[in-house]
Amino acid sequence: MKVKVVCRKLYDYIRYDLKEIAFPSSLPDPPHIKKCRKLTWHERFLVLKEASRLYTARWVRDIGPDLRPNDYKKDDGIKGKSHGDKSRSTEIEPSTLEDIAIAARGGMETLRPALQRLYMTRASAYRDALKSFIEGYQEGIQQIMEKKEDSSKAHQEGNTDKNST
Repeated sequence: MKVKVVCRKLYDYIRYDLKEIAFPSSLPDPPHIKKCRKLTWHERFLVLKEASRLYTARWVRDIGPDLRPNDYKKDDGIKGKSHGDKSRSTEIEPSTLEDIAIAARGGMETLRPALQRLYMTRASAYRDALKSFIEGYQEGIQQIMEKKEDSSKAHQEGNTDKNST
């Protein structure tokens, strides 16, 4: 009798519990959630096509109108302003991204100087920021040292007044 119970418990453990431990099932969805139907291959293709179109349109906006002058410029005679970007001032100098994109089209010979300019401007910006930080830090230390000196002088003057009386 006991062997039969042990065998049944072992069988149930292997059949239910061990399977759940090795391959856990996910939690069921809440009752208010409705299952969506699966998309057909044609619908998946349409979704992929629309997502690709939106993705490439975003890149066209990010690259800017200077690389595609016929796509975005208005024919109202304003040079430097694009149709999609009215907040920018009229600047003739291209941005860093546009400069690198134009240089990349020319190959490695034109890309190397553009990247060197980029790195040099970043290095000078970091150097200037570090210099200003160090100057501000030194000024703060000087102020603290002056406050300590003033407070120690006032403390010493207070002690000499007490000793003389």
